[in-house]
Amino acid sequence: MTIKLCSLASGSSGNCIYVGGDRTGLLVDCGVSGKEILNNLRNLGICTSTIKGILVTHEHSDHIRSVGIVSRKLNIPIYANLKTWDQMSGNIGDIRAENMKVFTTGEDFVLEEITVESYCTPHDAAESVGYCFYSGNRKVSIATDLGYFSDSVKECISGSDLVLLESNHDVEMLKVGRYPYFLKRRILSNHGHLSNEAAGLAVYELLKTGVKEVLLGHLSKENNFPELAFETVKGVLQQKDVTVGKDIQIELAPRSGVSKCYHID
Repeated sequence: MTIKLCSLASGSSGNCIYVGGDRTGLLVDCGVSGKEILNNLRNLGICTSTIKGILVTHEHSDHIRSVGIVSRKLNIPIYANLKTWDQMSGNIGDIRAENMKVFTTGEDFVLEEITVESYCTPHDAAESVGYCFYSGNRKVSIATDLGYFSDSVKECISGSDLVLLESNHDVEMLKVGRYPYFLKRRILSNHGHLSNEAAGLAVYELLKTGVKEVLLGHLSKENNFPELAFETVKGVLQQKDVTVGKDIQIELAPRSGVSKCYHID
């Protein structure tokens, strides 16, 4: 079976990831406008009738901005754990009762031919999660909004055919940038976001589990830029005698607009 992943938007300003099987499509978060999401799906040749649900990682606005809009437009369910529902329900408008789906973090559930596994992530939200998706013997994982790369996150996403991994900020850019002190502390904390250097070290750990392809995402507009993220991660790996392009493939998800569409066969 084939499993597909494509970033429709990935950054501090908004996030939406498409994951699809042979017959089923899912959206992870809807943090940009509903119009943009639907247009991007059409431009990719993805029929919206194949989209069977929205999976929410956590309640921050750059992840739920149009969750309600897309659910109502396509009449599809929203999946989130109870703590996330409690925090986001007042911000997404009226949702049909049958489209409000609650899962328990850590318990697998099946959406047609895709098995979904959620796992806890260290982030300053009610109960932030990442996701692993399985179709046949293939696995893709999404790991963003990580204060640090914990052993439990590593265990959950290890062995993936493809990982979308956060590479949010350059530490020095953040420190000298215009963000207020409290926000800098939040981002740098163990419940904030993963730096470029930390992402490089995480990629090295994942490589040892069999991961061969990584898509860097959730780049900050203010405290990062794509070339810096890529070169920093590449540099960390070179220090570990890992060659990007040979030992592992690394690409970047645009902050706005679609990434390459990955087909894992």
